[in-house]
Amino acid sequence: MSDKLLQDFLNGDTRALARVITLVENRSIESLPLLQELFPRAGKSTIIGVTGSPGSGKSTLVDRLAGAYRGESQEIAIVAVDPSSPFTGGAILGDRIRMQTQGVYIRSMATRGNLGGLATATADVVTVLDAAGKNPILVETVGVGQDEIDIVKLADVSIVVLVPGMGDDIQALKAGIMEIGDIFVINKCDRPGVEKMERAVLAMLSLAHRADGWQPPVIKTVATEGQGVAELQGAIRECYSFFQKSEHRKQKKHDDARQRLITLLEERLVSKAVQQVFPDGELNKVVQDIADRRRDPYSIVENIIQKSEFKV
Repeated sequence: MSDKLLQDFLNGDTRALARVITLVENRSIESLPLLQELFPRAGKSTIIGVTGSPGSGKSTLVDRLAGAYRGESQEIAIVAVDPSSPFTGGAILGDRIRMQTQGVYIRSMATRGNLGGLATATADVVTVLDAAGKNPILVETVGVGQDEIDIVKLADVSIVVLVPGMGDDIQALKAGIMEIGDIFVINKCDRPGVEKMERAVLAMLSLAHRADGWQPPVIKTVATEGQGVAELQGAIRECYSFFQKSEHRKQKKHDDARQRLITLLEERLVSKAVQQVFPDGELNKVVQDIADRRRDPYSIVENIIQKSEFKV
């Protein structure tokens, strides 16, 4: 990374920010020294994760929430993560192209086949935006699968968006979803079935025993009309304030840092092993041998480990 690019980035140049994010997201050779430089400058922003089923109105809700923060003259960023587009190599923007809030930096991400997974790339992009002074940073994901759960774990405050009439009262019961939600939003609450959904969520929350002592609120919104957005913003402030004083949350930060270190180490070690053991396209030949059942992957991995400096 050139000194000029870094200086332009630190001076708040939007094009430099976009270029830096691209280098990091694509795992460019320049991305490592870049992240080493920017990591100490991060850690000041509030990260808000928003997840939920497709069609729940997350993008509209995020847009309205960003507008509310923008009205307070804050520099907002939105990271819109789409794990569902592995074939095109790019993110499916969907409703995000209709986001109306001006002065908000929006970045869409997709898997792109990156080694290490989407959660790792998202964490690095959030670090860049944090170092750029964006605050808060809204991370929106599509769906409620494992990728999304891992991504939302990056957040200081995690919001799960549900919608009545789409089976979300059952979706909410899926393993992992109730655990990651710090705030539950029932969007499109002008539809029938709101009370039923609210009862289902409250019943599940009453059975959960969170170690940090936080009781997640249930906020009802109609994002298209801006209803409930102010209440949601208030709940986020209350939640963030609570966690700042929580010893359990400090332990979570410690555990998250440990997991991030291990994930990065796995990514680098695997990349290094692939480069050293399978030069000049040898990997494709080995993969084809495995696909044709001429060789087994277990023996190949053992062979790699035996050749490496790390012994198991």
